[in-house]
Amino acid sequence: MTEAAAVAIAVEGADKVYPNGTHALQPVDLQVRQGEFVTLLGPSGCGKSTLLKMMAGLLPLDHGSIRVWGLPPDAPQPPERSMAFVFQSPTLMPWATVRRNVSLPLELAGVPKAQIEPRVIDALQLVGLAQFGEHLPNALSGGMQMRVSIARAFVTNPSVLLMDEPFGALDEITRHKLDAELLEIWRTRRITVVFVTHSIHEAVFLSSRVVMMEARPGRIVDDFAITEPYPRTNDFMVTPQFSRYAKRLQDSLYRASAAPAQTQA
Repeated sequence: MTEAAAVAIAVEGADKVYPNGTHALQPVDLQVRQGEFVTLLGPSGCGKSTLLKMMAGLLPLDHGSIRVWGLPPDAPQPPERSMAFVFQSPTLMPWATVRRNVSLPLELAGVPKAQIEPRVIDALQLVGLAQFGEHLPNALSGGMQMRVSIARAFVTNPSVLLMDEPFGALDEITRHKLDAELLEIWRTRRITVVFVTHSIHEAVFLSSRVVMMEARPGRIVDDFAITEPYPRTNDFMVTPQFSRYAKRLQDSLYRASAAPAQTQA
């Protein structure tokens, strides 16, 4: 990615106050450029998931604007500019097979049946589940269910992928394996990713850029690049460079967590 890369997501003065009076976000400005892997990091309650859902058009803004490829998030995008969202839990239909779960976005979009099957097969192969198409979700492990969720996102060939702590409930070994697989998909598909996590190590391993947020109300307080080259392997996690990035994030997260609440009007 270069400085001239197009802006995929532009957030300008976006804020959010929930009906109960919680000021989830004060005005936030953020640009995510095409091909970036941007991670939102910060303490609980800092508005990471709120901002992500606003980017997806799942939550309305109170003020400001968000544009995805120049259009509001809920506006129809051409197929080559589509967006997908992966939630914290797999959110699969328990009564439907893996294949049917993955095909759902295409069916809802009215894609002809003859075009759906090859795209589902491709998506399942992408996440290593080609042999599990006829299984029900309850026959799969937690990590495999999350792979199904990721396949369901990729079946639409998105240009932007938003992920809200997708691996947070998994054990450490499974989580790191999925991190590595996601990174390879991101590199080969050349998509734009915005990823929410609470994990410093996950943020360093995955990201081309980390945005630190602070709570009460949510706001961006740090934004810096992870300039280590890709591909990144397990060996990267035991290097001095990794430790330096982790230390900077740890210090930034500590400041964000310890900051006093701002007085609200």
